Amino acid sequence: MTRTCAKELARFGIRCNAVLPGFIQTPMTDAVPDKVLEKLKKQIPLQRLGNPSDVADVVTFLASDRSSYITGTSIEITGGLFM
Repeated sequence: MTRTCAKELARFGIRCNAVLPGFIQTPMTDAVPDKVLEKLKKQIPLQRLGNPSDVADVVTFLASDRSSYITGTSIEITGGLFM
């Protein structure tokens, strides 16, 4: 869907990208037992959950002119979990 959107809207100067966050430390993950979180962190190459600012930084970049030649892509923010 992201690529189709990007192809259709590029002629209007509209870029379309997807942000795919992994396990981000939020109130939702606060409800997960510590034992489960520790096991999960061991599976993530960066050995931690992401922070909301990790996602916000990518979104800010994609919304800026610095990413003016990026369209039709999906960016995973997973700490390397799905490599």
